[in-house]
Amino acid sequence: MPTPTDDNRDLLTVIARMRAKPGKEEELKAELEKLIEPTSQEDGYVNYDLHQGWDDPAVFFFYENWESEAQLDAHLQTPHLVHFVGIMGDLLDGELVIQKLRRIA
Repeated sequence: MPTPTDDNRDLLTVIARMRAKPGKEEELKAELEKLIEPTSQEDGYVNYDLHQGWDDPAVFFFYENWESEAQLDAHLQTPHLVHFVGIMGDLLDGELVIQKLRRIA
C-alpha cells in the first residue's frame, strides 16, 4: 500500500507526539479524534493519521502530510487546533513534540 510520500517527496511530513496524563488516556483520545474531520477539510491537507501506542496506550502520535509549510501554519491557527492547545495542559503529561520531516528514501 503506497504512502503519500511515495508519489510526492516534497510533502511536509509532521509527526506530533504526546503522552496523556495518568487516567486521561480516553479523554485525550476523544479530543484528538475530534480534530480529524475538520482537519481533513483544510487546504493543503494530505493525511492526518492518529496512532496510539501499542505497548503504551498513554502515547499518541499524529502522522501528517501537508502540501506546504504555509498550509501547516494555517492549520495551527484553525479554531479546532486553538481549542486543543487551550485544553492540552490538562490532558498531557509533558510537552507536545512536533517534528517536521522530509522523506529522503
